[in-house]
Amino acid sequence: MRWRHWTRLNDPRAGLRWRRAGLVARAFRPAGPAAQSSTPVRRGISGPRGWQALIPVLLCLAFGACATARPPRAGATPSDRPPHALANRLTALLETTAAEPALWTVFVRSLDTGDVLFDHRGDRLVMPASTMKIVTLAVSAERLGWNYRFETRLLSAAPVVDGVLRGDLIVRGSGDPTINSDARRAVPAFDAWASTLLEAGITAIDGRVIGDDDLVEDAAPGYGWSWDDLPYGYATPGGALQHRDNVALLTVHPGSVASEPVVIDIDVELLAIGAHVVNRVETVSPNGETELTLKRMPDGDLEVLGTVPANAAPVYRTASVQNPTVFFVRDLKQALTARGINVSGDAVDLDEVDATVIDDDLRLLATHWSPPLSVIAHTLMGVSQNLYAETLLRTLDQQRRPRTAAAGRGIIREVLASWGVDSSRVIVADGSGLSRYNYVTARTLVDVLERMHDDPRHATPFRATLPVAARSGTLETRLTGTAAAGNVHAKTGSMSNVSALSGYVTSADGEALAFAVLANNFAGAAGPILGIIDRLVDEFASSTRSDSGR
Repeated sequence: MRWRHWTRLNDPRAGLRWRRAGLVARAFRPAGPAAQSSTPVRRGISGPRGWQALIPVLLCLAFGACATARPPRAGATPSDRPPHALANRLTALLETTAAEPALWTVFVRSLDTGDVLFDHRGDRLVMPASTMKIVTLAVSAERLGWNYRFETRLLSAAPVVDGVLRGDLIVRGSGDPTINSDARRAVPAFDAWASTLLEAGITAIDGRVIGDDDLVEDAAPGYGWSWDDLPYGYATPGGALQHRDNVALLTVHPGSVASEPVVIDIDVELLAIGAHVVNRVETVSPNGETELTLKRMPDGDLEVLGTVPANAAPVYRTASVQNPTVFFVRDLKQALTARGINVSGDAVDLDEVDATVIDDDLRLLATHWSPPLSVIAHTLMGVSQNLYAETLLRTLDQQRRPRTAAAGRGIIREVLASWGVDSSRVIVADGSGLSRYNYVTARTLVDVLERMHDDPRHATPFRATLPVAARSGTLETRLTGTAAAGNVHAKTGSMSNVSALSGYVTSADGEALAFAVLANNFAGAAGPILGIIDRLVDEFASSTRSDSGR
């Protein structure tokens, strides 16, 4: 039997809000997900197990706990109140034909009073998709701080003789995902390094460019990622050395007439994304559809299949890079050469060379610092950048060498537990939400949002990262012309058979609310489900205290 106690949040409004860390006997609840129900399974004290129900009372009498511990406020959950107008409207939406195919979980809480305005299966574990990034970013902010930066260094033990570095140039990474990010063919960070070397009098390198990626575990897909996601840029693996978002840009040029061959250009060396690109795209009639699919073959080849209309504009797709370190150092060598610094040796991963050639007495030639986490987080949440989320997951355990995703998952569980989040209400598989092994409850997402809102260190920077309805990021084209427009700050989540939205909204009479809406297990297009989600959120924005029964 496990005991808990009531604890008050460390917060200026602590007298208004109490979080259950529990003085509740587990004997009242069955094991497993059913334990999340607030309804006791035993009400009497008959039988030998029934006497366990008296233990909290005896403890109160013995230690005075009942005199100091304060229960949650009456009326804090909708189940304690008669149905009200808002709940009726929300329930009606969830019972429409459009909503019927999905498994829904919805949870809404006032951040001003702690009242739960609506709870529809709020403790049901479901797949969160990219709303998982709320958890990843919150824990990263708590553990690393908003000023955290990634460092990448150029090092060498070789002497410089007559302008020539007589040995290897080593680039040592810590996982910075922003280097040359979204720069297409430009490599501004590498150009800056070239300028630094030239200023130091280095005009040639008589050696190799070696990528030292040992601070972070070897690049690999996230735990539980689907095989059919892996060829695409949004599922690229991460590591200690990353640039240009670890993606290769594919440009598909249709033929001028139907059946004319399609040409595919790629902007990186083939080795960086796999062995070869296999072109199985056909040109169809001018009124045909553009349908392109990428497949990663067992031998590493990237297969591109589908159709493009004749004489149409080029079509662009991003493909994942399988060896980010090789991708990084080859582009670095090319950038140095373009600036007039000749490199005689190859660009290689440290794993490909004898590690004994790396002298311990390395000297620093140049350093690149990433923007702070507060800036990185805007891209992470605004465009839902999976690579950034996976990088943060691997960065959480600063003591481990190498840093790993498994250690990051442990840190997330540890921090959530310190916040009083029930470990049975979240299953962490990755940092981005792309894995279908992630499970979370709507209540847990709201708990994390509330934690960020209530902490003065996090409230403003965290909220600023979230897309704004009808204004920015993944919400730019949603909820236009509604009470939620410009009001809702929330993270979207979307993958096959999953749609979600979770964040903050201000009600019609100025009450701050946190909400989570998640839909799983629906077939077909997501459009109707997104429509229901948006209507629910518009109801939150239009609500008042009176129509929520308060």
